[in-house]
Amino acid sequence: MTETPASATSAKVADEANAAAAEGPDDASGTLKIAYRSPLRKFLSTSPAYMGLVLALLVLLFSVLRPEAFPTTATGRNISLDISVLLVMAVGMTYVMVAGGFDLSIGSVLVFSGVVMAKTMSAIGGDGAAVVVAGMAASVLAGIAWGVLNGVCIALLKVPALITTLGTMGAALGASQIMTGGNDVTTVPDALLKITTSRPLGFSWLVYVAAVVALVGGLILAFTRFGRHTYLVGSNEESARRAGINVNRHLIKLYAVSGGLAGVAGAMSLTRFATTTISGHATDALQVITGVVLGGTSLFGGIGTILGTVVGIFIPAVLQNGFVVTHVQPYWQQVVIGFVLIAAVYVDHLKRARRDRS
Repeated sequence: MTETPASATSAKVADEANAAAAEGPDDASGTLKIAYRSPLRKFLSTSPAYMGLVLALLVLLFSVLRPEAFPTTATGRNISLDISVLLVMAVGMTYVMVAGGFDLSIGSVLVFSGVVMAKTMSAIGGDGAAVVVAGMAASVLAGIAWGVLNGVCIALLKVPALITTLGTMGAALGASQIMTGGNDVTTVPDALLKITTSRPLGFSWLVYVAAVVALVGGLILAFTRFGRHTYLVGSNEESARRAGINVNRHLIKLYAVSGGLAGVAGAMSLTRFATTTISGHATDALQVITGVVLGGTSLFGGIGTILGTVVGIFIPAVLQNGFVVTHVQPYWQQVVIGFVLIAAVYVDHLKRARRDRS
């Protein structure tokens, strides 16, 4: 007989109580005490807390080394703008990786979506806001289309995620070059340029878009049924099926989310640079994956938070800006991040082994 989620939860609680009872009472009165950790203590033992401490130490270090250059408003603006496009894609990547998936295509999908946006605005003509809105909608839809293609190949055709997204990475970039003849599109409406130059409260609109995407994405992943299903699929796909989740459909939705957010990032990139920057996103996927893993999302699925992803995305950006102001070659950033990434994956492996033993 299939075990329901409620009965599985009851069984788990019963097992924990039995294990505690087997150890005997904790005091002379014979009262059974079950270990309890406050939410704060639980959070402090998580990867986002550890990496948040690393981030704080990096900020403190560079602030001490260059107090006149690093801890400034200008540096904060530069860092927040640098991570805005990557953070939007990282939210989608977090969803996919929590479900045990992978998406290498997001950088190329960003480029393709930006090209579609530029071509759409050019075809409509004019310089009004409506033209920009239509272009942005086309960009997001283009990203969703690539995401759905990834999801169908992975969930229904059972092509491994690594191979599927590696293939669509090349296909999306090639399609972008075919559409543009290999040249960047540099003509954009005046309304888009106004968005680029507008900086409410000193920050670019792109920073606010990234913050909203991260906030909404974090709330959905943490507090909704869609988020709970994502964790369950990543933890145990067979258990998810037995619980009544349509795993294939859920995976397609997740890759559509990842592709759609890559489309949003494509619109943001075009807005920031006023050009499609076709050759400028070859390493975006790796940067995003690095940030997501540094934030505590497991490569094996089932574990991850958007808060951790935000922290993980900030670390390379802080390192890069810190090396610049301290006159250290920025190439050292790749060395440091490489070793930190290896350490983060190793810690994830140790945690997974400990959970399996328990």
